[in-house]
Amino acid sequence: MAVSIQHLTKVFGTQRAVSDISFEAEKGRITGFLGPNGAGKSTTMKMATGYIRPTAGQVLIEGLDVTDHPLQTKALTGYLPEHNPLYLDMYVREFLRFIASAYGLKSAGKRVDEMIELVGLQRERGKRLSALSKGYRQRVGLAKALIHNPKVLILDEPTSGLDPNQILEIRQVIKDISVDKTVILSTHIMQEVEAICDHVVIIDRGELVANDQLSVLKEGLNHTNGIIIEFEQPVDQSVFIRAGFEPQPFGASAYLIESDRSDLRAELLRLTSENDLPLVSLTKSQQSLEEIFHRLTQKTEA
Repeated sequence: MAVSIQHLTKVFGTQRAVSDISFEAEKGRITGFLGPNGAGKSTTMKMATGYIRPTAGQVLIEGLDVTDHPLQTKALTGYLPEHNPLYLDMYVREFLRFIASAYGLKSAGKRVDEMIELVGLQRERGKRLSALSKGYRQRVGLAKALIHNPKVLILDEPTSGLDPNQILEIRQVIKDISVDKTVILSTHIMQEVEAICDHVVIIDRGELVANDQLSVLKEGLNHTNGIIIEFEQPVDQSVFIRAGFEPQPFGASAYLIESDRSDLRAELLRLTSENDLPLVSLTKSQQSLEEIFHRLTQKTEA
């Protein structure tokens, strides 16, 4: 595995910020790292990148322990933290050349130009960083994280402050570069996770509560055989009640029907046909990722 987090724990005084979590991230896959505020996401990312030492456990980057091999693993990793640190008195191209020189890159100017084009900073390349909007500063941070062509990319809220068009553009950049990199992405935007992530890890109060492929996670937590049945107009619900169902209103002329019966759609279709009900659609009920997230982390708000 490109990134292997094993029994990672971090304690600050009497507070256990991260508690014995383990998961892995593979090359060519975008792993969404989710959790409520204060769940330990940023702390985990800082340990994964070697910025803080774990109390227990270890992080392996390409088989190297981050604690034992800090310089080698930093060279393999690109990191965009939640609070993007920039030298605001510098100009965009000047700053990126400085970062390239810090990594000792050959043909630094060419690499800087490639990054400017990749993240869409062409029109801002000559501007001072202090003059950029938050969205464009995020782009500079992403270029900084990518400039040394790392094998692992760790992004903490990479689309924070971007407008809808910019979000789509940066999502596409992340998807494109994930083909030959390992990407771990933290975000609060569930649509973003569903749009680009292959795998999802969720932590709550420092503990791991989910670790699976996005499709498997959604399928596993959508085990109820529920159907949303919609009509042209409201219908007499007693038809379904007599058949042993308990319809729940789901809009003006739709109802949610849940049952353990495996042939639920076929039976509902037969009922509507026999009773001449003006059927519009039969749709399988699915929890959104947002609902699944709330279900797994609701104890935080208790």
